Amino acid sequence: MTPKQQAYETLAKTMIKNFEKRNIDAFYCPTKEDAVTLVMELMKEGGTVSMGGSATVRESGLLDAIQSTSSIRFIDRDTAKTPEEKKAIFLETMAADYFLMSSNAITIDGELVNIDGNGNRLACLLCGPEQVLVLAGMNKVVDDVDSGIQRIGTHAAPPNAARLGTRTPCAALGHCGDCHSQDCMCCQIVITRHSRRKGRIKVILIGEELGF
Repeated sequence: MTPKQQAYETLAKTMIKNFEKRNIDAFYCPTKEDAVTLVMELMKEGGTVSMGGSATVRESGLLDAIQSTSSIRFIDRDTAKTPEEKKAIFLETMAADYFLMSSNAITIDGELVNIDGNGNRLACLLCGPEQVLVLAGMNKVVDDVDSGIQRIGTHAAPPNAARLGTRTPCAALGHCGDCHSQDCMCCQIVITRHSRRKGRIKVILIGEELGF
C-alpha cells in the first residue's frame, strides 16, 4: 500500500463514521474493481437500475458489468429518441429499485454537494428510486460545502462542458463564469446533509481518482 492509498483509507474511515450520523451508509473500496464487485452484491437479482450521466460509473466499469448480466434490468436513457420517450424513461427511472450516480463533491463531514443543469439526476437523489448508490473517487473529497462548490466550478464543470459540447463560459475559459447562458449546467445546487430514510443513500468511496 502506497502512502497515498493509506491516507485515502484512513480518511475514508473517518468519513464513514460521519455518514452514519447522517443516516447514510458508506463503504470504502481501494480500487474501482472492488467497487464494482460491491455494488453488484448490493443489488438484488431481478431489480431495475438506472443512472445519471456519470463519468465515474462508466470509468469504474460498473455500467459494463450491469449491461453484461441478465439478472438486473438496466433502464437505458440513451435509447430515447423523442421527447415522449425521454419522459417515459425518466418516469420509469424515478420508480427504479436502484439509481447510480456520482457526487460532484463530498465533504469530510459527510455532505454531498451536487450542481446540475436539467435536474433529473438530483431529482432521483432526492426522491423516487428505492436506493441511490453514489460512487465517488477520493479526488472528490473536500473540506466543506463552500470548497465543494468551488471544486465544481474549477475542476468538474469545465471538463463536463467539454464532454457535452456546451456553449458556456467554463467551456471557453476553463473555469466557472457564473453564467446564465442557454446551456448553463449549474441551474440547481443541492446539499444533502441527511437522509430521512436510513440506508436509502449508499456512498461508495473509491481509493482512486475517477470522474470530474
